[in-house]
Amino acid sequence: MNIDLKNRIALVTGASRGIGYFTALALAKAGAHVIATARTVGGLEELDDAIKAVGGTATLVPFDLTDMAAIDRLGASIFERWGKLDILVANAGILGVISPLGHIEAKVFEKVMTTNVTATWRLIRSVEPLLVKSDAGRAILLSSGVASNPRAFWGAYAMSKAAVENMGRIWAEETAHTPLKVNLVNPGATRTAMRAQAVPGEDPETLPHPSEVAEKILFLASPDMKESGRLFVVRENRFVDFKSPE
Repeated sequence: MNIDLKNRIALVTGASRGIGYFTALALAKAGAHVIATARTVGGLEELDDAIKAVGGTATLVPFDLTDMAAIDRLGASIFERWGKLDILVANAGILGVISPLGHIEAKVFEKVMTTNVTATWRLIRSVEPLLVKSDAGRAILLSSGVASNPRAFWGAYAMSKAAVENMGRIWAEETAHTPLKVNLVNPGATRTAMRAQAVPGEDPETLPHPSEVAEKILFLASPDMKESGRLFVVRENRFVDFKSPE
């Protein structure tokens, strides 16, 4: 599918590597100006080089998502420079540790929740006024299969993604009267550093490359995409409905 994002402004968090990196690159290739955020300056600079190589443009914003005041400043800066935001890809997140619940250190649990949940809420709070100024605002929040199918030892990460899923669904309902569309993405097991941390014995060559996930996210960012409040499962290449307990 040929998706034209010319003159659209996209914000991608966690853009220095993995799914975030390739999503930012795909958005830029489709014509969007990408605001790329991450903690790793070197990774952002590599992304900028790759974006320039495909004829795209980017603004690099190195900062840590746990800096809540910086998230607020980011929204203000986007407003001052562009007056709106067309696309948000809330990709940044951390695994924490694979461990029994009772063995997780408090500081590790709190960091996972702060990075994956609180920072996502703070980001929504900061950029929602900008997204609703767009004629076709699109918000994509990264989730995980463990959000709805809990797995032993994945506690902190699974709980954080379950919270993100609920956050996205609530946000979609609250903005249903606007052009903004909010969706969740379950990328499935992907060839990323986080996956290697979670399952170190796995052969990464057996997993899809993050660029494959990025192409699906690109579709969700399109002004022609009309779904909202749903979960897109990359491995199945389709939207699925959220279900209440039976």
